[in-house]
Amino acid sequence: MFDWFEKLVDPFEKTDLDVPPNGFWAFCWYYTKPVWPILAGVSVLGAMIAFLEVMIFTFLGELVTWLGSESAETFFQDNWPQLLWMGLVVLVLLPGCAAIWEIMFHQGLMGTYPMSVRWRVHRYLLRQSISFYQDDFAGRIANKLMQTALSVREVVTRIADILVYVAVYFIAALFVVADASLYFLIPFAAWFGCYMVTMRIFIPRLKNVSREQADTRSLMTGHVVDAYTNISTVKLFSHAEREEEYARTSMTAFLKTVFRQMRLVTGMNITLTIINMLLLFAVGALSIGLWQAGRVTTGEIAVAVALVLRFQGMSQWILWEVSGLFENIGTVQDGINTIARERDVVDVPDAVRLAVPEGEIRFDGICFHYGKQSGVIEDLDLTIRSGEKIGLIGRSGAGKSTLVNLLLRFYDLERGRILIDGQDISKVRQDDIRANVGVVTQDTSLLHRSIFENVAYGKPDVSRVEVEGVLEKAHAHGFVRDLTDLNDRIGLDAHVGERGVKLSGGQRQRIAIARVLLKNAPILVLDEATSALDSEVELAIQESLFDLMEGKTVIAIAHRLSTIAAMDRLIVMDRGRIIEEGSHQELLEKNGLYAQLWQHQSGGFLSSVAAA
Repeated sequence: MFDWFEKLVDPFEKTDLDVPPNGFWAFCWYYTKPVWPILAGVSVLGAMIAFLEVMIFTFLGELVTWLGSESAETFFQDNWPQLLWMGLVVLVLLPGCAAIWEIMFHQGLMGTYPMSVRWRVHRYLLRQSISFYQDDFAGRIANKLMQTALSVREVVTRIADILVYVAVYFIAALFVVADASLYFLIPFAAWFGCYMVTMRIFIPRLKNVSREQADTRSLMTGHVVDAYTNISTVKLFSHAEREEEYARTSMTAFLKTVFRQMRLVTGMNITLTIINMLLLFAVGALSIGLWQAGRVTTGEIAVAVALVLRFQGMSQWILWEVSGLFENIGTVQDGINTIARERDVVDVPDAVRLAVPEGEIRFDGICFHYGKQSGVIEDLDLTIRSGEKIGLIGRSGAGKSTLVNLLLRFYDLERGRILIDGQDISKVRQDDIRANVGVVTQDTSLLHRSIFENVAYGKPDVSRVEVEGVLEKAHAHGFVRDLTDLNDRIGLDAHVGERGVKLSGGQRQRIAIARVLLKNAPILVLDEATSALDSEVELAIQESLFDLMEGKTVIAIAHRLSTIAAMDRLIVMDRGRIIEEGSHQELLEKNGLYAQLWQHQSGGFLSSVAAA
């Protein structure tokens, strides 16, 4: 039975990846649509439970009256229909409704609802633009995802279930006490007015502090995760104390919001206790007066007093629920600012598949500024013929890596076109572009998964034999064979740690080369691909790299000019423009920037003077 309810909603349903709405209620509804039938059922059941509970209080009042006025000998004979009905309510209807509510709420909603939100948000964030992640902490983004999913559930369930239950309960209770005497409405109405004023004073303040608290909590998490992610840097510079202070700043900011929240909670609880005691006193005094005047029976007094006591218990719970509601509203609003952002780079509506039979690349009058006034790439024209291998050379900041990022469409051009085999990359699917370009970067980052999974990232349906083959070509099979992890997994099954921290830079680079060897894309980008390798290893895998480049269009970036001097053509860039091009010998004869860089090399790398 539980399993059936747990499967009513598929939290991992593949839905459209539209931009989430940035309006609060539209955002909540966007992620609530998959579960709305269960939510409606829970809301209706909650209303029924509230009505039945008030009905029981009414019956108890009648029972008190009967016991004071009816004959004991004929009691059951005179009242058996009402007694039978209330027995049915107490023993069957109320427990039955409560049981169904519990199963629908806990099995149907509590787990699948937030998981559905997390899944849909995660799918959208995975397709966010690269700049989105460059501008924020990864830990903070993840924390927003987790917090927002839970808060959407809490906001919607509190409104659809708990507030409906409370509204039905309170209205039914007012009808009951009004039926006894309209005078009873006076203290209840006064209590309700004071209660609403209390909520009006405290709840918005709790909402605001909660929104601030959600942001400071995410920032605190981001600071902590940032230190853990870069723990080797922290250790190398002996900056544990500095990181303590960095984290302490955000923890102190978070703690201040907690103190403010607790002050509001204390004031709210004291106020609530006062108005509850005033209600009890007023109803008690009024009951005595009405009883002396013969306007109410003892049973009706019992109902009124019982409802007061019930309200006292519920009032604290209601206020906390409403407070929690607004706290979660604040958290959702904070999450909307991160989650409901437009993607900077999106496929056009009629994006077509990219076909790369040749691999020719043409940069046609492209401009790109990263949103700055001065250009990083200015009116650049470059054609790379099919199968041609070019080397990109220039000082740091010349625009080499930017050119590659634009080819991969991590950013959209401000002007101009990039064409692959005559197809404008702005008109084709982004995934197709990146599927046809193999990249080995200087800063190789691995997933915290097994060696096999990391290498197979280039070709998901690969066999272990193929993975072992490319590892051997990349001269990585030796160290992979000896790898172990904390769970005693070895070789291909050993996990490499976050970002591949368990491996050296050279080992990570060889895994990355193996991954691209396996991908076997028609266009190859080598961005300082051998920078982390020692000369002996680089020499050993040089043949594998030449095999990898065979028949492919290649763009190679390197500060170690000797590694790209043998390319078909060298492109020299400076301040986003191409200033020289030709073969190694032709550029030396020109005696331009390339010749200066070559002369300034020390041990095969650009010297600090040349790179300045």
